Amino acid sequence: MAPMGAVEFDSPPVSIFTRLTHLAGMAFALGRGDDVNAMHAPEYYDRLWAQFTDRLPGVTVDWSGLYSSWEPDKETLYQLDSDIHLADPASVTALGSWDAADIKEVRERIAPWFGNKFSDRRAQPPADWVDRYQYYTLWGMFEKVATVFREESRYEALSTIHTNLLETIEADLPPERDRPTAVLAGFSDIERPYVYTVDTPGFLTAHIRPLAPTDAFGDEVSSGDVVDMEMLLEADPDVIFTLGGMHPETDMSGIRAGLRSHAVGQHLAAVDADRVYAQGARYQGPILNLFQLEMTAKQLYPEQFGEWPAYSEGPYPEIPADEQLFDRQAVADIITGDSNA
Repeated sequence: MAPMGAVEFDSPPVSIFTRLTHLAGMAFALGRGDDVNAMHAPEYYDRLWAQFTDRLPGVTVDWSGLYSSWEPDKETLYQLDSDIHLADPASVTALGSWDAADIKEVRERIAPWFGNKFSDRRAQPPADWVDRYQYYTLWGMFEKVATVFREESRYEALSTIHTNLLETIEADLPPERDRPTAVLAGFSDIERPYVYTVDTPGFLTAHIRPLAPTDAFGDEVSSGDVVDMEMLLEADPDVIFTLGGMHPETDMSGIRAGLRSHAVGQHLAAVDADRVYAQGARYQGPILNLFQLEMTAKQLYPEQFGEWPAYSEGPYPEIPADEQLFDRQAVADIITGDSNA
């Protein structure tokens, strides 16, 4: 996998270092979530993942107390002595405190690197990595990670569920003229939200693009930009997806109330129609991707895929069995190893 090239292991890795949660989520999907020893903001993501695992019978994960690895310390990597660094070395050097010699030292003395980050929005990696970089879909990357752990059958079983879900969505998508405009936004500062365009290539919007809403901003805003409320009103999306809205620390009721009482925000079409929805994580792994595809389908097209509950807090809502777009038990059995996968 780019940018590492060919990577070899004598046996499937046991202890797993990660930075970003799309890769931690892949280990989790392969039944290896408890073998992760580091990740970015472990307390935050432990609580967020638990909102979804609550709906998977018999599936748990505990990432609380892990080493917080956004900008990893090399000496700590020696102490962890991981069997794999499930992280993109290009993104580590982009931090500025690491150089090529550090990356090589860790690879040769501890364990290989194996990850890809800049596929999230197909952004340009640091100059030293450009010539060897490639971009992958979330599930294309997951297939490569599964191969490292010799868990191809688990990958295939989950991939089949994912493919069936996409086919269900594609079969019932309304005509383009009937699709709403949308934006993915973070409201840590309601006056200046940061926004992600919903049609930008990359796995960050792997749960939105298959549903083909119209991006509210067009070419006026780049994914990840900070905008003011006047710019958001000019775009005037029909639907606002709130990034991290399902995290227990996110006050969705407060965000909605803040928009309704804001001199500019109250005029937004999404606010007027009560279509400000909670979402999960940017760096989603394959399991969160299944839930977020279902969630987003219901939020965008309730007539086609069933109503999304009036969610403000708590775990992923209970969806009636006949309105679920994928089988929770089947997914849980693959993760826990109780299926034939």
